[in-house]
Order: sequence, then C-alpha cells, then structure tokens
Amino acid sequence: MNREEIKACCADAYAMDIVAMLLGDSYHPGGTALTRRLADRLALAPGMRVLDVASGRGTTALLLADAYQVRADGVDYSPANTALAQGAAEAAGLAERAVFTTGDAEHLPYDDGIFDAVVSECALCTFPDKARAAAEFARVLRPGGRVGITDVTATPGRLPPELSTLGARIACIADARPIQAYAEILAAAGLRILVTERHDEAMLRMIDQIQARLSLLRITAPDRLADAGVDLDAAPAVLDAARTAVTDGVLGYALLTAVKPSGGLPTGT
Repeated sequence: MNREEIKACCADAYAMDIVAMLLGDSYHPGGTALTRRLADRLALAPGMRVLDVASGRGTTALLLADAYQVRADGVDYSPANTALAQGAAEAAGLAERAVFTTGDAEHLPYDDGIFDAVVSECALCTFPDKARAAAEFARVLRPGGRVGITDVTATPGRLPPELSTLGARIACIADARPIQAYAEILAAAGLRILVTERHDEAMLRMIDQIQARLSLLRITAPDRLADAGVDLDAAPAVLDAARTAVTDGVLGYALLTAVKPSGGLPTGT
C-alpha cells in the first residue's frame, strides 16, 4: 500500500461513526483535559490564529475557539470529517472563529508564516512522511510561533505482531515513534523543543475505555461492528497486547511543544 492509499485508508476509517463510538469525541488519549494542557503549554490567548492539523470532526479546534477565543483553522484529509466539523462549528455558533478545510498535512493549503500556533493530536504518528509534515508545520508558523503535539509513542522493533498491522497503524500504533524521535523530527524542521511530557496513563485509560465500549457494542450494535470490519474475536487479544506494551514501556503517549526561532528557519529547511 502506497502513501496516498495509507492516508486515504486512515481518513476513511476515522470518518466512520463506529470509531466515535469506540474512542469518544476527542479520538485521542487524554481527551479534552490533555488538549487544554497542550493549549496552556502553548500559551494560547484570544485573537491568536491556530491551525489544527488532522482536525477530524473538529473537537480540538472547536474547544480552542470556544475556551481560548482563538481563530481556529482545521485541516483534515477526509472531506466527510471536514463537513462534520464545519457543521459542528455552525451548530455551536463558532463558525466565525472555526473554519475547516480538506487538505494534506504533508502539503498544507496555507501561506507561509500565518499561524501563531500549530497543534496536531494523535496524528503525526499516522503520517507516512513525518519529516515533511513537520516541515509544513514550521513553514506555516510565524517566527516565534509554537507547535504542540500529543501523540502515541512506541519503541520500534518491540511491538508485538498484534500491534504491527495496518489496523494498528490506523489506530496510531504501528508507525508511532519514541518521544525522542518525535523531538528529533521537529528539530530537523528547524523547531526548538520546549517541553516533552509523558502521559502513558492516558493511553491505559483509553484502552480500558475501548474495551468497555466494545463489550457494550458487541451486545447493542454487533452488525455495525461487523460492517466496520471490527474482528470481535481478535479484539481482546489486541487490547491485552496494547495494555501489556504500555506497562512494559514499549507503548505510551506524550506531549511535546516547540518554537520556531524568531530569526526564521535555517536556509535549506
């Protein structure tokens, strides 16, 4: 499967209603509480312009527009997600401060240096070309602007087979990297690392949440699980493998922030 097919597969999967049923509104470990921590680490303030890359159904961007009074732009590879997010913005009365666009994280449809901050939650790990995406984050930031990501971390070569499939990639696991590798990717794009934090407990809570919701949906909506391609026989083993991987330090979750130097990016970045 090539890069574009992987992107489309991930986008299609995250546009499915069953994913929302299993993961909740935020689609990432830590939920809105971790989003708020990220926003505080970025020192977001009213009037700032913020880009949410891989914005999904708009939960992060809408929270930032509402609670922090920023102008939030969301970009997502899935047209279905873009439409859902824009509809949610209109329903919440936030359409003037939250605008959503369909686009590719590796080729962001924005001019250079127009954002005060870029956020991306549980998404960099799914991008086939992470270095390219990080370079795009840096390009659209103004000098002095900040990047904030929350993401799955994993130790390459130590993931069990159950967590190395395409399905695991879509679930933000199979192509995740150690926290230091994410820091190096951002640094290579000309961004200076400010904060790195581990939030592995958020991953454990999400695994428990998925297990509980899966048990309920097995009873209440088995046909929808089947239509979505959820293997009910394999799911318990995958969740157990994920939980063990977190306990063993192989799998986790992290928060990172970085700043674009005021002098701009080095030549050739």
